[in-house]
Amino acid sequence: MVEVLIPPQLRRLCDGEEAVEVGPGTLGEVLLQLQERFNGVYDRLCQPDGTVRGSVLVLVNDEDVRFLRELQTPVRSGDSVRLIPAFAGG
Repeated sequence: MVEVLIPPQLRRLCDGEEAVEVGPGTLGEVLLQLQERFNGVYDRLCQPDGTVRGSVLVLVNDEDVRFLRELQTPVRSGDSVRLIPAFAGG
């Protein structure tokens, strides 16, 4: 299984869960599994064109997916996915 760590800002969409387990696949497939369980999560993380929103940092095993293969990044059993919302302001 893959552990997806849910930040406090998204927990209200995920029934208060801090972490959930989903099956392996591409990052896009992992996020769609989240969507199946928690409606609205995918749209908060991904743009309509299928890219990760700029307001969210997604790490697979602590590696930024923007420097990997974005939503095509392979996520294997035992991996962890961390979702980190960006903060704006100064």
